[in-house]
Amino acid sequence: MTDAPPVGSSIALVVVNYGSHQLLERNLASTARSGEVDVVVVDSFSSHDERRAITAVCTANGWQLVEPQENVGFGRGMNLGVELALSRGAQWIVLLNPDLELAADDVGSLVAIAQRDPEALVAPRIVAPDGSPFAVTTTDLLLDDGTMRSSAKRPEPSDGRPFRPWLSGACLALGADLWGRANGFDDGYFLYWEDVDFSRRVQESGGRLVVADDITAVHDEGGTQGRAGRTKTETYYYFNIRNRYLYAVRWLEADEQRRWRRNAPTAVRSVILQGGRKQLLTSVAPWRAAWRGVRDGRRLLRGGAPSP
Repeated sequence: MTDAPPVGSSIALVVVNYGSHQLLERNLASTARSGEVDVVVVDSFSSHDERRAITAVCTANGWQLVEPQENVGFGRGMNLGVELALSRGAQWIVLLNPDLELAADDVGSLVAIAQRDPEALVAPRIVAPDGSPFAVTTTDLLLDDGTMRSSAKRPEPSDGRPFRPWLSGACLALGADLWGRANGFDDGYFLYWEDVDFSRRVQESGGRLVVADDITAVHDEGGTQGRAGRTKTETYYYFNIRNRYLYAVRWLEADEQRRWRRNAPTAVRSVILQGGRKQLLTSVAPWRAAWRGVRDGRRLLRGGAPSP
């Protein structure tokens, strides 16, 4: 961890880096340019070259750097970053992905909403670089089978399917008190679904989810993993499938867990098709990830799976 004075700004930007120092040079430097925020970067270890590069970027910009010696994943990384930010006096926290573009003025706007409503977990409208929706509303986790739908697509009248709304972890703003009540992220997810879980933690602690419709951020999904277009990585498939089971273990009763297990083919199909159909004919990675995700997810349901 870099040496730091004991007190920073009352607003902290927290980012988990994984091989993405060039994205931080472009995106985070622009978001933080007002100079009225404390910036904490957690470098989830990827290589010695990346560690040297991100150290240089943080030094040049006056950002605080947390340096775990392993790849700690998204949730644990955010927990480490927020811990440092709070120790430096932050009262308001903005969590950002490296591949997210957010105007500097919009940081203050998001925090202002949280200040007016300390029970709010706040997100902007998030769009893709071409302007298409990425997360412009909350998303519903359908509790009868563990699949997802945009909250904007809830049928009227209601179809009666139980659901839990959640906000994308690509950009979130909240107060230190709400963060503490929700107890941060569950680092058992490692990657993906931790924002689904955290949104529920916030709601269970008395908070609520708010989308700031007048604030727009741009998310270049996959930028942190060096991919473009619709292609998804094997890591994406594996953890999205495996962590569906982990959410069931954390939040569902035994009969609901059994129903999710029976409905696994539907949920797995919805995850795999995020990368399109062509890949299924040209790569074994989606099939391998699906098999591993289901295998390890079922181990979680039985209580015997090792951490990834």
